Amino acid sequence: MPCPALPDGFDFTDPDLLQERVPLPEFARLRQSEPVRWIAQRPRVSGFDDAGYWAVTRHEDVKYVSTHPELYSSTLNTAVIRFNESISRDQIDVQKLIMLNMDPPEHTRVRQIVQRGFTPRAIRSLEGTLRRRATSIVAEALENAGPDGAFDFVTNVAVELPLQAIAELIGVPQEDRSKIFDWSNKMAGYDDPEYAVTEEIGAEAAMEIVSYAMNLAAARKECPAKDIVTQLVAAEDEGNLAGDEFGFFVILLAVAGNETTRNAITHGMHAFLTHPDQWELFLRERPATTAEEIVRWATPVVAFQRTATEDTELGGAAIRRGDRVGLFYSSANHDPDVFADPGAFDITRDPNPHLGFGGGGPHYCLGKSLAVLEINLIFDAIADAMPGLRLAAAPRRLRSAWLNGVKELRVTTG
Repeated sequence: MPCPALPDGFDFTDPDLLQERVPLPEFARLRQSEPVRWIAQRPRVSGFDDAGYWAVTRHEDVKYVSTHPELYSSTLNTAVIRFNESISRDQIDVQKLIMLNMDPPEHTRVRQIVQRGFTPRAIRSLEGTLRRRATSIVAEALENAGPDGAFDFVTNVAVELPLQAIAELIGVPQEDRSKIFDWSNKMAGYDDPEYAVTEEIGAEAAMEIVSYAMNLAAARKECPAKDIVTQLVAAEDEGNLAGDEFGFFVILLAVAGNETTRNAITHGMHAFLTHPDQWELFLRERPATTAEEIVRWATPVVAFQRTATEDTELGGAAIRRGDRVGLFYSSANHDPDVFADPGAFDITRDPNPHLGFGGGGPHYCLGKSLAVLEINLIFDAIADAMPGLRLAAAPRRLRSAWLNGVKELRVTTG
């Protein structure tokens, strides 16, 4: 089988690449000719003392790795495929305390506890409050728009509902949500020079979240309330999270729940404004399938990784024990073997077995139903209050090795 024509040194985790675009043409070449491809890296460029990783690009292979944690570990090197090269191994290893980076059975224990906060009943109980908040967010964006009706969609709309939802979910006072926003930006923005964030600043932000959350947990243990924090840290006879475990869970919420949903909302708005037929369709019909297509289209997490626990085979490639394996969700979500016309933004797409919430298995997104609710609510509010919204400038993308992020999206009602 011939090797695909990729430029020498091409790396799907190069933050300069993802600041410019998601490499969909290159993914397509690999899916056709070499679906599991070795990507060479110089040692330490990703923070790891190895020579690179395997890029997994087909939908079926990403699902297989995701559902076989006994063969492909999240713990050995964490799920983050590329750190800054200045990170120490100790700084990587401490992140194994986050649920995203755990393997069963420890992952199973923690997930069984935290999923109490994400039951259908718990999410339904938030709907009325979040609907009112979505309406208020859009109204404030309109009120604060410039004389020409222009504003930044990211900071004025997209970031707000995920932040307020997390604050509502875990009992953080709404006035403290800006702290969560700042801390999560520092943890996720270490590759972007505009944020001037070092590994040390990112680590400090993580510890700020842990400290804040531990204090919140201690308060609930001292004085239980009818909220999710109490359920997680003060539950009796059902197991509970220690204060530091709750702190690391809040880190996961701040990044996995906040960064991903706000980027899905931003990419969704950009998709609507560049596909006006779909926006008109949404204005008329509000299809129930909309949120899932927005997540497929956006795929906010381009890739996570696993590490092989033994010699194995995948997609025709011989994977050796200790090799890192990159799961490229952006590629899987454009696999023509699974999706008809994957390059089309189609809010009526059904079925839509995308992997934007993960490939199944133990790490399937715990907050999927909350994310879908937030996306539906914010676009309902936008459609009701500013149906004539237009694009004012091209999006400014985040420089990141694994997030499909947007820092700014200028829009206008004028």
